[in-house]
Amino acid sequence: MHIKPVAAMLEVLLSPGRTAALMRVAGHRICAPLLLAVSATQGQPPSPEMSAVSRADLCVTEGALEERHAPLLAVTVPKMRAYLNRPSADAAELSFTYLGSTDVEARLGSGASRRQLGIKLRAANACNLIYVMWRIEPESKLVVSVKANPGQHSSAECANRGYHNLKPTFSSAIPHLQAGQAHRLLALIRSQELSAYVDGARVWHGSLGADAADFTGPVGVRTDNARVEFTLSTEAQAAGIAHTAPRCRSGPDESE
Repeated sequence: MHIKPVAAMLEVLLSPGRTAALMRVAGHRICAPLLLAVSATQGQPPSPEMSAVSRADLCVTEGALEERHAPLLAVTVPKMRAYLNRPSADAAELSFTYLGSTDVEARLGSGASRRQLGIKLRAANACNLIYVMWRIEPESKLVVSVKANPGQHSSAECANRGYHNLKPTFSSAIPHLQAGQAHRLLALIRSQELSAYVDGARVWHGSLGADAADFTGPVGVRTDNARVEFTLSTEAQAAGIAHTAPRCRSGPDESE
């Protein structure tokens, strides 16, 4: 192994502007995974090719979705749950305008009162999935949680059991939402590591853990007591995705 080339690479990695400089290490080819790893350490968002999801591609399991003008959608009801009714990769972006609280508010299954919106990943069913939630009230923060109930598939079986929050290796504050504000929330999984970005800045990173490592399923969206207009996008290229999206089901058994 040649020490000088490796030392040169390490020097670049540890210096300011290291991502751009990596491309200038003379005579050495840098592989894409290394560049992605350096980008992750800098908190720079990846740039997957995304495509907007239409209303026809979403299965609404609870509440209602209004179509403004494609692909812009709106939620005005206290609780809304939906998932993409086709296979999708482990990345989704929610571009939204927060319009304020709903006229009527509904408590969570736990009895807690919360206003929030967010992205679902690997949504196998109502009992096993990952949430990346932007909590608005009573406390503004981004929370990544897993709902894991092995062997169970409907709310009649798991109810509101099986939730636990993941601990990040990195996290930062998010804006406190005010009515009329527009933001972008991007969530993606790469090699069992989940990252979340707000308006291009990384705000959360951590491991999925054992419970969610083997989850398979499409992306989706969830709101509680928040009126929003939004566009949901997912990775345009879903080739090689192993899972199949479940057929569209709605009703109390599908409530999360």
